[in-house]
Amino acid sequence: MTEPCIITVAITGALPTKEDTPAVPVTPEEQIESTHEAYEAGASLVHIHVRNEDQTPGSDPEKYHAIQEGVKKHCPGMIIQFSTGGRGRDQDQRGGMLHHRPDMASLATGSVNFPSNIYENPPDFVEALASKMLEFNVKPEIEVFDVAMLYNAANLVKKGLLKAPVHLQFVLGIPNALPARRSLLEFLIKEREDVLPGSTWAAAGIARHQFDVNQWCLELGGHCRTGLEDNIKFDRDRLAVSNAELVTKIVDIAGDYGRRPATPAQAREILGLAGRD
Repeated sequence: MTEPCIITVAITGALPTKEDTPAVPVTPEEQIESTHEAYEAGASLVHIHVRNEDQTPGSDPEKYHAIQEGVKKHCPGMIIQFSTGGRGRDQDQRGGMLHHRPDMASLATGSVNFPSNIYENPPDFVEALASKMLEFNVKPEIEVFDVAMLYNAANLVKKGLLKAPVHLQFVLGIPNALPARRSLLEFLIKEREDVLPGSTWAAAGIARHQFDVNQWCLELGGHCRTGLEDNIKFDRDRLAVSNAELVTKIVDIAGDYGRRPATPAQAREILGLAGRD
């Protein structure tokens, strides 16, 4: 018997450059199309950012809603996750689209150094954002950029601001944050079992670490994240690898680890979202 693996596709990031413009879907229409291709390839969860007309990181709730409606139409049952990340957005904007009630939203439970700035998530802001997700019945995906964030999530459960079982994503390979080391991932998994029993988990590998981390997740019983947000690649002719191709890389090797891509219905069951679609 093979075990289902939820494949998350992060279709576009928050830090555009002119060089990545041909690769990364920017407009709602492009994002819906890219998500549909990844869905057909085997992804069952999509992580969404929006961008402004000049391609800078955006916060327009209606753009989030437009992508949400397009994904619902073209990717039946797919889990929709909004990003509440802070790059390029003020804190008061980061949860401004949650009233559209996506299935999930990202929630970083602490601050961390990034290569050129601080990803600021002070405790009062994290608690307010968690409360807003509770209000709109949005399941958080806890983004763990540093070890302390795991224990911070456990404290939020104790305070009643997170519902157990929680879903965690370990982010590996960002300079100044968690390195992409298998031994560290194994430690985090063990700690998760102790402090957040019953939780589910995935891991994201940044840049050149993406596929290695995908394989660790398949082997260690977790779920996978891929996509151009984490790993923008080009071939020698400057033609972009697509989100769907990155999903396919995982699908092609899943059987070697006794895994298979989760269907949207299976992914919803695993994450406690059954009936939400």
